[in-house]
Amino acid sequence: MSAEAVKETLGKDAVWEVYAIRYAHHSRPAHENFLGPLPPDLHDGPMPLDYYIWAVKSGGRVFVLDTGFDEAMARKRKRDFLHCPGDGLKMIGIEPSRVPDVILSHMHYDHCGNHGLFPHARFHVQDREMMFSTGRWMCHPHLRMPFDEEDVVAMVRRLFAGRLVFHDGDDEIAPGLTVHHVGGHSMGLQMLRVWTRRGWVVLAADATHLYANLERGIPYPIVYNAADVIEGYKRAYALADSPDHVIPGHDPLVLERYPAPSPELKGWVARLD
Repeated sequence: MSAEAVKETLGKDAVWEVYAIRYAHHSRPAHENFLGPLPPDLHDGPMPLDYYIWAVKSGGRVFVLDTGFDEAMARKRKRDFLHCPGDGLKMIGIEPSRVPDVILSHMHYDHCGNHGLFPHARFHVQDREMMFSTGRWMCHPHLRMPFDEEDVVAMVRRLFAGRLVFHDGDDEIAPGLTVHHVGGHSMGLQMLRVWTRRGWVVLAADATHLYANLERGIPYPIVYNAADVIEGYKRAYALADSPDHVIPGHDPLVLERYPAPSPELKGWVARLD
């Protein structure tokens, strides 16, 4: 479908602004970012990860993708905590306490913490991710390691408070905003596809941690199903208008490739649309 046809179908109010908000950092060597041997074209030098949440806005509507972790979790996991994610949201005019909807790509500790930031939001999650994080798979230390017990308990409490929205596969959240299950890194991982002024942008979250994982077809080492990760790369490309429209979940290059909304936010917030 052409861009003009999409605009006509969705309407002018379905064109979204998209922001990446950096809140933490982790220095690490390149070999820690690939499953199996390091690709021969890469030197085993520094290849750090950045940690982001994302926000999409259109008119008066706001959705937040993922909630990050707090300073206490950063100390526990030995990450460098840079900013509270809520402070980044406020810098682009979003008050966290008023956000009505949060979409969780998955429930690993770095994507679903900060439980007090969004007290009134509904949380959108895949059926399979809730089943995964509360089921028999958590008996295995390797699969359990990226999850935090308190994060999972908080999600169960939201369930009983009527604040969870479940999705089974692909689904429309709002006009121009769709979730797409890919799994792989975690059983219920979902990407967010967003219609913007430059076309379809895919917020891949941990469907690909780095541009290098996606471009070389090599998964990040934490996987539930490596084959699904690789298939997810193909899916991200198919859903986006071009390879440049796929945004990885942890790459510091995002802040180099996309501009800050204002000079004081350079290195903190990037405008992706």
